[in-house]
Amino acid sequence: MATVGATGWSALGRVSLAIAAKDFLSERRTKEVFITMVVFGFMVAVIFSFAFEPTNEEAQRMVGGLVWLVFFFSGILGLNRSFTRETLNECLQGLRLAPADPGAIYLGKLLSNLTFLLLAELILLVPFQVLFDVHFWREPLWLLVILVLGTWGYAALGTIFAAVSANTRMREFMLPLLVLPLCLPVLIVAVEATTRLLRGLPLDGNWPWIALLVLCFDIFFTLLPWFVFEAVLEQ
Repeated sequence: MATVGATGWSALGRVSLAIAAKDFLSERRTKEVFITMVVFGFMVAVIFSFAFEPTNEEAQRMVGGLVWLVFFFSGILGLNRSFTRETLNECLQGLRLAPADPGAIYLGKLLSNLTFLLLAELILLVPFQVLFDVHFWREPLWLLVILVLGTWGYAALGTIFAAVSANTRMREFMLPLLVLPLCLPVLIVAVEATTRLLRGLPLDGNWPWIALLVLCFDIFFTLLPWFVFEAVLEQ
């Protein structure tokens, strides 16, 4: 079980930030993951606009669900690559041998994945706003809260399962098979909160959904993988 060792919480934070910074630097050089997520998400948004009449009232009620489906499926592409890089040239083995808490590796990967996913989502809101004539930024603070909390729960589960599937032959198939069923509660809550925002319903009604996201999904889905990540690395 991963625990915070004698180096303390500050060492845990430093290692996590160092791993996240490494991922940021690698992505800045190649841009393969971020661009792939955005292009894929844009293509799916265009397909949805042809499949559903954008001005139809029924379609506009579905936009909250459609946009989160795009976030989830485009996010799979980024999550798949998060540990694939580390398996090349035994980099993951090197991280495992480093004198650091194994949970710090998970937290660093979670931070980088969460950042990449959020940046891609903010960009993908633009084609949905244009194609479906909806106004995501009516309440920008609420929108950011929903995006961050919904993506946090998804990234927390996606990061641990990306590590589990990294050494399998069919990791591109295994990751969505493992992640999407378990992320269904996160998806349902995020869709409900986003739909209330887009339909102009009282935002106070979002508090139960926000509390459910934070307490039942985000915190739990972060702490449990952190504790078991050492066992995942030893596989």
